Amino acid sequence: MKVKYLHTMVRVADLEKSMAFYRLLGLEETRRVDNESGRFTLVFMAPPGQPECPVELTYNWDGDDGLPSDSRHFGHLAYGVENIYEMCQSLQDNGVTINRPPRDGRMAFVRSPDNISVELLQIGDALPKKEPWASMESTGHW
Repeated sequence: MKVKYLHTMVRVADLEKSMAFYRLLGLEETRRVDNESGRFTLVFMAPPGQPECPVELTYNWDGDDGLPSDSRHFGHLAYGVENIYEMCQSLQDNGVTINRPPRDGRMAFVRSPDNISVELLQIGDALPKKEPWASMESTGHW
């Protein structure tokens, strides 16, 4: 029996704010479904050229009292990046907290506006350790 990856779904409280966060990661909208009878919107966002690997942002029009929760039971999303330092600097410059800095030149964690943990991994070998990242402490949990 074959299995095919379809998507990962996360609930979001503010669709525009969440989409802006995922755009900072380099994702783009690939598909949108507005369901009037169910009163929700689904926005699929994926890395360029990889529409088969989306995250589905589920926005309930009438709100979701459970958001944002800790979401650690969810686990995390993970994306490979070409330069982890440049990605983390760009995120930080745009107001995103780097919860687990890339001290090792390889891995970092951030949180979406809906408290979804997102792992960033350096594609290929780890980059040489670099300040300010090498000595930066973790913030919160990831």
